[in-house]
Amino acid sequence: MNKLKCPSSFKCRGKEKVAASSENFHVGDNDENLDRGNWSKKSDYLLSMVGYAVGLGNVWRFPYLAYNNGGGAFLIPYTIMLALAGLPLFFLECSLGQFASLGPVSVWRILPLFQGVGITMVLISIFVTIYYNVIIAYSLYYLFVSFRSQLPWATCSPSWSDENCSRSPIVTFCNVSINASEIIQMNKSWVDTNNFTCINGSQVYEPGQLPSEQYWNKVTLQRSSGMDETGVIVWYLALCLLLAWLIVGAALFKGIKSSGKVVYFTALFPYLVLLILLIRGATLEGASKGISYYIGSQSNFTKLREAEVWKDAATQIFYSLSVAWGGLVALSSYNKFNNNCYSDAIVVCLTNCLTSVFAGFAIFSILGHMAHISGKEVSQVVKEGFDLAFIAYPEALAQLPVGPFWSILFFFMLLTLGLDSQFASIETITTTIQDLFPKLMKKMRVPVTLGCCLVLFLLGLVCVTQAGIYWVNLIDHFCAGWGILIAAILEIIGIIWIYGGNRFIEDIEMMIGAKRWIFWLWWRACWFAITPILLIAIFIWSVATFHRPTYGTIEYPDWGIAVGWCMIIFCIIWIPIMAIVKIIQAKGNIFQRIASCCKPASNWGPYLERHRGERYKSMADPKKENDHEIPTISGSGKPE
Repeated sequence: MNKLKCPSSFKCRGKEKVAASSENFHVGDNDENLDRGNWSKKSDYLLSMVGYAVGLGNVWRFPYLAYNNGGGAFLIPYTIMLALAGLPLFFLECSLGQFASLGPVSVWRILPLFQGVGITMVLISIFVTIYYNVIIAYSLYYLFVSFRSQLPWATCSPSWSDENCSRSPIVTFCNVSINASEIIQMNKSWVDTNNFTCINGSQVYEPGQLPSEQYWNKVTLQRSSGMDETGVIVWYLALCLLLAWLIVGAALFKGIKSSGKVVYFTALFPYLVLLILLIRGATLEGASKGISYYIGSQSNFTKLREAEVWKDAATQIFYSLSVAWGGLVALSSYNKFNNNCYSDAIVVCLTNCLTSVFAGFAIFSILGHMAHISGKEVSQVVKEGFDLAFIAYPEALAQLPVGPFWSILFFFMLLTLGLDSQFASIETITTTIQDLFPKLMKKMRVPVTLGCCLVLFLLGLVCVTQAGIYWVNLIDHFCAGWGILIAAILEIIGIIWIYGGNRFIEDIEMMIGAKRWIFWLWWRACWFAITPILLIAIFIWSVATFHRPTYGTIEYPDWGIAVGWCMIIFCIIWIPIMAIVKIIQAKGNIFQRIASCCKPASNWGPYLERHRGERYKSMADPKKENDHEIPTISGSGKPE
């Protein structure tokens, strides 16, 4: 507080708190930032971060990647990539948001030329948020239909299945005797229609479609033949989508003050379910076979010689930790200034990775049992993504005693896994609005939050049509790929190479205290060289191996591919647009303008005056926009 204006700093602070809390209910009595608010407890923040990082990919993608890339051997590149790429980026983003107490767009006062990077992060988060809640809607639907004595996909019901529905191989062709001297091979349906009998031993078998697969396609999705055939809105999925958005809106109506309490359940409950599923799975016959394929005796260390394995490890770490989406910056911006963001980053990253490994045991123990009772190899039943969550695993659960109970647990776990990631994504959007329109959010936080949810619900309706799954897959293929990599590369280059890595380290030390040079040795090596090189390598690899998206064997039409490209271009085009805008707004010749935009704005620094110290004593009011003035750090003329 300004002591010249207030003789008693204690009394003045108390009055300000009363005024703030009466108008701005997302600010608590113990918050140090009375404009934006802070987390009520450290545990609120940590669980929100864990919930954001630990999502559906930990359950339905990592176990498959580990199995497919050498089993236990995959943990070696996975751990190395965590240390080299995941953790350095995670720590950087947590520190950035906490230092300035700003969201992913406004935080680029650190480097006005790159403000478009923050906009790209938020736009990609918006696109992903649209389809992510559709996946939550799928989980809600399966949760509701599991409340019955027998799971609906336990058998091939005549009301929705066809002749290909079978858990065992089905006869497609066989030889028949037309007369005493003529034997021909015919389609089995023709044989049955014409009342012929197959000659023993001549049958040709093909795998049937599992009941769970036909239920997923014919009942849940009512899937059309392709993206060209939109069909109608599947009304029960639309209602589940509406319910999912109502849950998100209700959890976020007070911002972090309400979501920070909800995550105590949504972040912790999945661990309880995974433990229960693991214990149940371990008691089943064939479970050991599944686990041996996942991470046991079937591990193949020769796989480490393949570059694809290392690329998969780096990509999984990168996307699993949710770096470069803007959410880490947004959530960390509500921390108190002197919070130890270093230890937080370590705890959350380790928790995320250990959760992935732990989830694999729960998944593969039950898939091993499914392989055992069906007489197949584990490799024939293991799936990833939608095929694991909504076909393979439900099929396995349907064959367990008391199958509905295990199904309810599993889909409730998927629901909670998805919800807390969704909370953070919406918080990223509302934090951006908070920074751009603080007066609006003080008075109308609830209407703005619910308005965002309503708009995103309406945009998501296309994803619950009969062609909805094609849209979900399209958005995931384009928006959750290159755009995030581009944002991450520019983020680390901008902050470490342009703003200055040593300067950024000094900023961090203002929050967590001074450290010896050896403490920063590893972080400098990663930030300055290793991490950006790895990210660039992944980006180049992704571009070189790009392929048109497909859903199973169904190709996307050219106009669908064009829509995908338009979505990602719309997200990343703001990087050059904002750079040009900032250069035009600056003063001087072209070189002076670019140089000005590569310096931090005069209002860059700690949000509260008490935290600025000597280095930021001359910074401008952070509530004002001043993009092109001289750097605010006293004595910052030294080279980085």
